[in-house]
Amino acid sequence: MTGYFIQAFIYLIAAVIAVPLAKRFGLGSVLGYLVAGVAIGPVLGLVGQETTTIQHFAEFGVVMMLFLVGMELDPKGLWAMRVRLLGLGGLQVLITAAAGTAIGWWLGLVWQTALAIGLIFALSSTAIVLQTLNEKGLTKTEGGRSAFSVLLFQDIAVIPMLALIPLLALPELMGEGGSYAEHGSLSLVADMSPWLHGLVVVGAIGLVIIGGYYLGPLLFRYVVSSGLREVFTAAALMLVIGISALMGIVNLSPALGAFLAGVVLANSEFKHEIEANIEPFKGLLLGLFFITVGAGINFQVLAAQWPTVLALGLAVIIVKGAVLFGLALLFRVRSSNGWLFTLSLAQAGEFGFVLLTYSVQSNVIPVDVSQVLSLVVAFSMFVTPLLFIAYDRLVLPRYQTVKNDQRNADTIEEQAPIIVAGVGRFGQVVCRLLRAHNIPTVALDLELEQVELLRHIQIKSYFGDASRSDLLQTAGISQARLVVIAIDDRERAVGMVKYIKKYYPNVRVLARAFDRGHGYQLREAGADDVTREVYHSALELGGCALTAMGVHPLRAKQMIESFEQHEKDHEDELFEAWKEIEEGISFSPRYGELFMKLEEALSTPIQPERSDPKE
Repeated sequence: MTGYFIQAFIYLIAAVIAVPLAKRFGLGSVLGYLVAGVAIGPVLGLVGQETTTIQHFAEFGVVMMLFLVGMELDPKGLWAMRVRLLGLGGLQVLITAAAGTAIGWWLGLVWQTALAIGLIFALSSTAIVLQTLNEKGLTKTEGGRSAFSVLLFQDIAVIPMLALIPLLALPELMGEGGSYAEHGSLSLVADMSPWLHGLVVVGAIGLVIIGGYYLGPLLFRYVVSSGLREVFTAAALMLVIGISALMGIVNLSPALGAFLAGVVLANSEFKHEIEANIEPFKGLLLGLFFITVGAGINFQVLAAQWPTVLALGLAVIIVKGAVLFGLALLFRVRSSNGWLFTLSLAQAGEFGFVLLTYSVQSNVIPVDVSQVLSLVVAFSMFVTPLLFIAYDRLVLPRYQTVKNDQRNADTIEEQAPIIVAGVGRFGQVVCRLLRAHNIPTVALDLELEQVELLRHIQIKSYFGDASRSDLLQTAGISQARLVVIAIDDRERAVGMVKYIKKYYPNVRVLARAFDRGHGYQLREAGADDVTREVYHSALELGGCALTAMGVHPLRAKQMIESFEQHEKDHEDELFEAWKEIEEGISFSPRYGELFMKLEEALSTPIQPERSDPKE
């Protein structure tokens, strides 16, 4: 027993040390797990042959991942992105798999093995790419959305790939890599005729779909009635394990059953609770799986064949990048977005390890070839952060310069009494309200997509930096009555207010503030009216929260009105107290006292002297 504890401690401490470090350096958690495995396996020799046994157990994390992927699939959302999903994603997988198969066949591999390798390298790293896109704020860009569509299609495509690989088994490899049958799995259909086997398979899939739709909610309602959270967790695990076992005994992929169950339960009332309970197990088991992959890397193979690994790794990135770049041009994902789409998906992915292991177990890829391919997959994933750095430092500045040069040459052809600086989510609403009352405006923004969007709805807008004095003069600042400042840059917004109030003091300035402190900076700069972007929406949501907890709607409205009025009454005092803090005082007692009074104001509407609203 002590030996098991020591082994578990080694795996866990490796993950605890390596993964946070990898994320801190922008390498992602998957690479952290791989590095941890390399450290405790080939480098330090702290783990050994038990990694293969642990890997079979940890593969259940992949089953859980596909269960959660199925639960996240929204039919309406999928239909809305069908062009990117089926077009970009489908073509990327097909063309890349075909290219990989052709290269493998050209290198002398049999077509079954070459096809399996092509499928493996058609996949990209969902974990690394999505995490990096989120960290860099690129998820909402055209390139980011296209990359997400391809990744989603790849995750779905893993299901038919897992079903196809056993059909490619080579008789001469039988017994070399092992199979699931050798690990004690049972088969219900081993001695059945083909037509009966088919009926059993269809019946098993039907049982998963119908049972999940009708019996799943009944099961979870029964469990919830017990009031024990651990029983709900046990029920969620029982569901995934049971479906995986059912798929296994009819010779189907356990991941296929888990995926179907996830899709069936996607609209369940218990969806979020199930996800919350499954997610920790999925993350831990997947992490353990990647650690075992890293621990299983054969450094002797790497030392002996590093030129082959390096050449194949670069070939994967180049060939896959060429396919992606061509698809970006075909689907009009251009300029920097096309390069983001290409560079972000040019690597192999974590599912490559899964398919590689499964291919060896299914007697499709020889063990010696799989060792080299495992190193190639890992190498391409290690290079991914460098591809994102290349995008940031080489690609993006070039296209930003071109874009600025093109748009700065435009001249503002019209002037208006109102200038709106910044037409994002805040400034757009202002422009639309003014347009609804036939009040002419000139809108300026540095984001081309926002400018073009306003032009589509017949609002005069121009690309340009509204904080530039020459651009403001061309827009007619000297004759303007009002300037609305809603740009997404705190310092530029404050500088604009100072400039306008110094040289055009008669122009009224309305400014959007990010928070209270920024609002005071704008006020100090001379803004006539300042609105915090989340203030009124927060008050409205707070009122909804009060109503949801049983407070009468009229009483909730009274509390909100009292809150607003009290803050207006003490606005000057709060401003002066804030200036004390800005001058170097770490904490102003008067500032804290004013906030305490603000909280006391919430009780004003419920004093006995005020009549309660009638029910």
